[in-house]
Amino acid sequence: MRFKSRIIKGALAFVLGIVANATTRAQAQTFSVVYNFTGGNDGANPLAGFIIDRLGNLYGTASSGGNSGAGVVFRLSPTGQETVLHNFAGGTDGANPESRLLADKAGNLYGTTYSGGSSNSGTVFEVSSKGHESVLYSFKGGADGAMPVAGLIIDKAGNLYGTTTAGGSSGNGTVFKLAVPSVPGGAWTEEILYSFGTGTDGTIPVAGVTFDAIGDLYGTTSAGGTYGYGTVFQLKRSAPTWTENTLHDFAMGTDGGVPYSGLVWDASGNLYGASTDGGGSSESGGGTVFKLTHTVSGWTFNVIYDLPGWGISGSFRNLLLKSGKIYATTHCDGAYNAGTVYELTQSNGTWTYNSLYVFTGGADGLYSFSNLVADQAGDLYGTTNMGGANGFGDVFKVTP
Repeated sequence: MRFKSRIIKGALAFVLGIVANATTRAQAQTFSVVYNFTGGNDGANPLAGFIIDRLGNLYGTASSGGNSGAGVVFRLSPTGQETVLHNFAGGTDGANPESRLLADKAGNLYGTTYSGGSSNSGTVFEVSSKGHESVLYSFKGGADGAMPVAGLIIDKAGNLYGTTTAGGSSGNGTVFKLAVPSVPGGAWTEEILYSFGTGTDGTIPVAGVTFDAIGDLYGTTSAGGTYGYGTVFQLKRSAPTWTENTLHDFAMGTDGGVPYSGLVWDASGNLYGASTDGGGSSESGGGTVFKLTHTVSGWTFNVIYDLPGWGISGSFRNLLLKSGKIYATTHCDGAYNAGTVYELTQSNGTWTYNSLYVFTGGADGLYSFSNLVADQAGDLYGTTNMGGANGFGDVFKVTP
């Protein structure tokens, strides 16, 4: 459990009753395990969820396992047949992918590895539509960044954008851009758009970034800020530089704290995200789901729901917004402290929590750090990091 042991403990260094309106749905016949990782060549311990193509194939990463134990990139068919697209060797090709994948229009896949590469500080990689892996950039571990765990985004020109959890000018992470080669077969060029400092601007961005309509970037940091519990930030494009603005400083109060989730947009231009800790729950605080609304006077932050749980148990990956509802996983709350799949629905401005599935920690899986994706029928897919039939995690399906 690389993500849990490394990132959670790192975040905890900064950390000096079920909520009203919550209802629980019956779980019978809504949950199934689609694939069990064996811990061998097929991979083990996935830490991210999927992207899905129009045929219903799922594409993802496993952080360990494979031929060399350094993780794999894989495809899972709608019938549950796994095809390994790349086995990481653990050397210069990268090791331990923790990110969600990104696909371009040609079907090439892009992602990051936490370690490996020329300096063992992680990589940005491409797996072509023909199954060939290329390292687009190896982080050197210095000012250029190190140890990325988030996925990437792409602009219209094919340039890639992401974050690193370490490195940069102060060692607290970066936001970077990889410029597509100007000639076929040329080298990708890294540009650091922002290096996080040691103070109120935030530190340790675990999540990636997202664009707005004019090309500004938005994201979260898991620590730092005014109170030390993370931030929501904007990087405003002002060529040739980028300016960081803090939109919210988490105080580990009713607003929550330690956000590992990134941000997603709704159709009205509002941003949604989640924190892993804090909040106004009657328990110790299982995190929050929050919304930022842009007004003429700036951005307004509001908690829309306090997640149940006990500290560092909230949603670790980006929320799924679909048909006016929010879907996500939590990693260690629920009746068995093994995680849940949940839905938030809105009526007259009030959000209601529905538990879609509570993991038992056994054959159904244990600890989900996954984002969720939906197929054309509306079924949800994600991963667990451990548990399953073999103890190495699984791929699950939930029908809301």
